[in-house]
Amino acid sequence: MSELILIVEDEPDIAANLVYNFERAGYQTETFASGRAAWERLQAEPLPNLVVLDLMLPELSGTELCRLVRADEHTRSLPILMLTARGEELDRVVGFEVGADDYVVKPFSVRELLLRIKALLRRSSRSDGAGSELRYGPIRVDPSAHRVWVEDRELTLTALELRLLTAFLTRRGRVQTREVLLNDVWDMRGDLSTRTVDTHVKRLRQKLGLAGDNIETLRGVGYRLRQTPDGGRS
Repeated sequence: MSELILIVEDEPDIAANLVYNFERAGYQTETFASGRAAWERLQAEPLPNLVVLDLMLPELSGTELCRLVRADEHTRSLPILMLTARGEELDRVVGFEVGADDYVVKPFSVRELLLRIKALLRRSSRSDGAGSELRYGPIRVDPSAHRVWVEDRELTLTALELRLLTAFLTRRGRVQTREVLLNDVWDMRGDLSTRTVDTHVKRLRQKLGLAGDNIETLRGVGYRLRQTPDGGRS
């Protein structure tokens, strides 16, 4: 069965264009014109494989819907691509901070949008088949269940944040340049700013609390997770 994409877009012409191109590419689609209606749909089965979400929506904004999706255990691991006419840096940062996995600005190239969607679905598929539990000091990660704890406190991470954390955990002590992280975590080469990495690392550190201090910034190079966390636990 082909993958299902949930389109949340209140402009009929754009929604129809997305449906046409997605179905032509072999995907199934469902379309909603309001954030509230889309949220009600996400409480039912089957869940879509990916959500394409406009930022400006009636009843419930795209950012608020994104927050709800990430806060709900049933939906928190859904890949979300934000699609909006607003391209300012602040809007992109806000979109990532509320849990979007990627961000495309209108007017968009259909080819680029489909490439982004394929990359998100590929990453999600790899996460579904992830391996055994990872431990690092107070951090515990169950990739297959998309669950993360610091001490006994469970965190809410986006699918992309989980991939970023997993990359650091499996490469502890090794320098990770921004370009390497863009390629390995985002599956993108050259079409995303390295500031995207900085935004996500900052957000990940904040969610990890004191444990996030183990992710070191190497100025002009990238990032590195300490080989052994503070306190000496591995």
